[in-house]
Amino acid sequence: MTDEIEVMGPTKDFEDLKQVDKNGIEYWMARELTSPLGYTQWRSFEDVVKRAMQACLNSGQFVENHFADASKMVEIGSSTVREVKDWKLDRYACYLIAQNGDSRKREIALAQTYFALQTRRQELIGSMTDDQRRVFIRGEVANENKKLFSTARKVGVNHFGWFNDAGYRGLYGKGIGEIEVSKGLKKGELLDRAGSTELAANLFRITQTDEKLKKGGISSESQATYVHLSVGREVRETIKKIGGELPENLRPEKHIKEVKKELKKVSRLVGETGN
Repeated sequence: MTDEIEVMGPTKDFEDLKQVDKNGIEYWMARELTSPLGYTQWRSFEDVVKRAMQACLNSGQFVENHFADASKMVEIGSSTVREVKDWKLDRYACYLIAQNGDSRKREIALAQTYFALQTRRQELIGSMTDDQRRVFIRGEVANENKKLFSTARKVGVNHFGWFNDAGYRGLYGKGIGEIEVSKGLKKGELLDRAGSTELAANLFRITQTDEKLKKGGISSESQATYVHLSVGREVRETIKKIGGELPENLRPEKHIKEVKKELKKVSRLVGETGN
């Protein structure tokens, strides 16, 4: 199995345009995708959106679940207003738009490749064993943490220990030192001994904090630290609402280094058997 999938395409523009509503649901505005997907006129791009909506309908989906009407009235002068058409899109809607765009446009071609690779990535994750999934998510947590710390530095964070601990306090209800003691872990072992479910909760905390810090309005270490705390709390509340197990109650698992070694041994044995 390939350890890493190279994701090509307009990832920066596309992911940077993503917004998250108060319920933690990601979405994109259709008009904001016009230029990144290679269209200079909204009229032409709107035709692509409509074809994508028809494709959604043809596949037996409820169009409204993926393309939410976000039209609004705007002033155009002399107390005159007109309707500006727009749609609030989920990721599936964006995929359909890419599939129904003009593939002769480089941006559309890249978008199609991007979504194809993302789909393959999800297929691979779904076929992974628990150990493989855990190693994969642990890698994602490490990568996203680097991005979060980079973003935090830009908005004025200097004391990363305090900033980091705030996120754990929000998610676990206690600081990282207390968590490790209660779980019988050595210092710095929390994420390396966390299972897939616990890692996924932390990954969501990290990525959503990064999103909020990037949106602007945060200009001090105290503000950024509070955002990390509040996002952690929101993730915790979501876990409670769906009846999930709170992360502090999840048992530690084998150290991720040992899991990686075992996976390498299995891979080597499989390779030898296949020769």
